[in-house]
Amino acid sequence: MKKSNVNTTKKGFFSRFLDFVERAGNRLPHPVTLFIIFSLIVIVVSAIAEMTGLSATYDKFVDGEMVPTTVEAISLLNAEGIRKMVSQAVSNFTSFAPLGTVLVAMLGVGVAEGTGLIQAGLRKLVLSTPKRFITAVVVFAGVMSNIASDAGYVVLVPLGALVFLSFGRHPLAGLAAAFAGVSGGFSANLMVGPTDALLSGITEPAAQMLQGNYSVPATSNFYFLFVSTFLITIVGTIVTEKIIEPRLGEYKGSAVASMDEVTAEENRGLKWAGISILVYIIIILLLLLPQNGPLRNPETGSILEQSPFINGIVTLISLLFLIPGVAYGIASGSVKSDKDVVDAMAKAMSAMGGYLVLAFVAAQFVNYFTWTNLGTILAVNGAKFLSNTGMTGITLIIGFILVTAFINLFIGSASAKWAIMAPIFVPMLMQLGYTPEFTQVAYRIGDSTTNIISPLMSYFAVVIAFAKKYDEKIGIGTLISTMLPYSLVFLISWSALLIVWFLLGLPIGPGALIRI
Repeated sequence: MKKSNVNTTKKGFFSRFLDFVERAGNRLPHPVTLFIIFSLIVIVVSAIAEMTGLSATYDKFVDGEMVPTTVEAISLLNAEGIRKMVSQAVSNFTSFAPLGTVLVAMLGVGVAEGTGLIQAGLRKLVLSTPKRFITAVVVFAGVMSNIASDAGYVVLVPLGALVFLSFGRHPLAGLAAAFAGVSGGFSANLMVGPTDALLSGITEPAAQMLQGNYSVPATSNFYFLFVSTFLITIVGTIVTEKIIEPRLGEYKGSAVASMDEVTAEENRGLKWAGISILVYIIIILLLLLPQNGPLRNPETGSILEQSPFINGIVTLISLLFLIPGVAYGIASGSVKSDKDVVDAMAKAMSAMGGYLVLAFVAAQFVNYFTWTNLGTILAVNGAKFLSNTGMTGITLIIGFILVTAFINLFIGSASAKWAIMAPIFVPMLMQLGYTPEFTQVAYRIGDSTTNIISPLMSYFAVVIAFAKKYDEKIGIGTLISTMLPYSLVFLISWSALLIVWFLLGLPIGPGALIRI
């Protein structure tokens, strides 16, 4: 049983509650075993749900039209279900979204780490950056990373731990701060990103159910999410420094970060790494900025929607680490031949063995849950329950956010949930006088804030794997208890911001108002 690093001073109710969550969670089996148990539970529940006729009906977009669709619970505990589980086990694993993202990104990150670039860069950062700003920088970088889709989970979460370790702080606090920014603040950003385009593309046809020519541009939530970026950064910084770090206490693990002065060889390596990054970015911009650039969508010319730039962002980020890693290694003398580069990649891959085992069983669980339709049925029935309560105004908006946050524990995909909920709530709130853009921004608050405490979130297993580098005995209980304060405070503060926005009647984006 893992001993907690929690301080022994007198604790308040919330701290004792977090301790209880951690102890209860860590009494559970190893995460791999736990996902196997979850899978078995889903199999049994699916059989019971099918026998009882559990189902849900909702409107679904089919070829541009709304079509009533009935979803029934599907049992995995029959001949067809057994055949599916056996025959698709391998494809479940190989198509598991985080798997390719993590492994491809780690090829580049492994070179940057193996040649010494990351370590030297972090020492340079520590020696030149005031300590009081580091937490905010980590959280802010996490929030901004969603412009690069899921890459923040693979790059910034482990980097946050390394940054804190370099400053003599608990690495798990850095990991938590980065994870909170990347996932808890997923919808906030200072720029319009792929998620904005994806969700507005679902909101628009839902709005057209009542107004046939209604348009919802990708910029429709920009003003609110711009301000939200600073809110999440400030709140995430306070939670990290006032709750998470005191609770974790002093780090007593074996991981260390050198604090020696950066040598002349390392400075030369950092110089050439910086030059290589600049050249690489210029090349990417030349491929991206022209109207017919090869990294744009070849049909629409879009940069954000289904473009090679967005679809290949993980590869581009991997190269963003690999290229300067090689440049640093050659200039500093840590790379003598191509063998050193390949060895660094191989070392990074060998360190992912535990993650591969965890990813295999997590992939089965996530797919089992999807096949049974249990998540969809829960989402539809939860949405209809709220719509039938008769609530209005602020009470309805808060209820909508809370229902979304709850459903998010079971369906991690923002677009999958919104495809179910938008046809219900967008027209309903339009009839009450609220714009589709306002409904969408309320949804995004609930969708983001509980990502970090849901084992069903695809990258949850990835974060556990990264955390084990600093605490081999860490379990789901420790991670959830660490992230729970962020989830609760983000949910409360972000909802409060929306209420203030609502009361002031401010536009939530260019040309996007709260009321119709």
